[in-house]
Amino acid sequence: MIELASLTAVGSGLVRPECVIAHASGLVFTADWHGEGGVAIIGADGQVSRITARGAPRTMRPNGIALEPGGSFLLADLGAEEGGVFRLQPDGGIEPVATEIDGRPFPATNFVYRDADGGLWVTVSTRRVPRDLGYRPDVDDGFIVRIDRRGARIVADRLGYTNECHVSPDGRYLYVNETFTRRLSRYALRADGSLAGKEVVATFGPGTFPDGLAFDAEGGIWITSIVSNRLIRVTPDGGQEVMLEDADAGHLDAVEQAYAAGRLGRPHLDTVRSRLLRNISSLAFGGPDLSTAWLGCLLGDSLFSFRSPVAGAPPVHWSHPLGPLASLAATGPYPANGASAE
Repeated sequence: MIELASLTAVGSGLVRPECVIAHASGLVFTADWHGEGGVAIIGADGQVSRITARGAPRTMRPNGIALEPGGSFLLADLGAEEGGVFRLQPDGGIEPVATEIDGRPFPATNFVYRDADGGLWVTVSTRRVPRDLGYRPDVDDGFIVRIDRRGARIVADRLGYTNECHVSPDGRYLYVNETFTRRLSRYALRADGSLAGKEVVATFGPGTFPDGLAFDAEGGIWITSIVSNRLIRVTPDGGQEVMLEDADAGHLDAVEQAYAAGRLGRPHLDTVRSRLLRNISSLAFGGPDLSTAWLGCLLGDSLFSFRSPVAGAPPVHWSHPLGPLASLAATGPYPANGASAE
């Protein structure tokens, strides 16, 4: 088990760094709610710079982010009533990618993932407004959208609070966390971008609410749990090992009682009782050997990193060219990892 004492704080002054991604250059990127919203960039020296949205139709509230070749980012906008996917250019310019689905405005949008072919996978946790009406085990109105040359379309529906999704390293499956039905599921991925054969890979017990996920080099899947600050490794055969936890038993009991009674709400997610971690929500593997892990969170103003006992699988964006962002990595420690400056 990973000891809390081994974790290191990284960056400072971050605002809701819910989603974290790492790059071969040594740069780490997080969603950022500072000002008009955008992306925070953490350099090898721990210094933070920002790309802030300019000219957006409203203040951006990025939840999930995805790095594109050339240094632009896709933002999943978690608006109070509307969402969608937007592209943030390195200079702060913003443009819509998809703001409607089935002729209606996108609901608050949780996550966006760009696969190896350039197709986008987008998750909407719930159709309910406010979203905390979906924090229940009997609600399954979340869905997954595919965006490609054929446009935007719903490819999976009736999920229990859809959260992060990723294509497996072998390209065969799309994995997705269902936070408030407490399961990790996967779909077989067809060549045309459609999904088939939903399968529940793991079901989680009391205190675990799966949010983020990342693959390791041995076929394991690392799951971050909000509320309990648990990090769980799901093995290829479906076994589970708690790798890290930072929670107060009394607080977890109160959350479980509210969850069972259908009363779970924002106050339960906006409050954390812990020694160090501040409601962890995502994980990214990186570093020169992909054995450094960073934890994103909902409530902290920094990330925490640790050395993982298992190396991560390289993410799709690992060696994307950074375009004008490459100058920020010029003094980084990993120039041999294949990151392109142009």
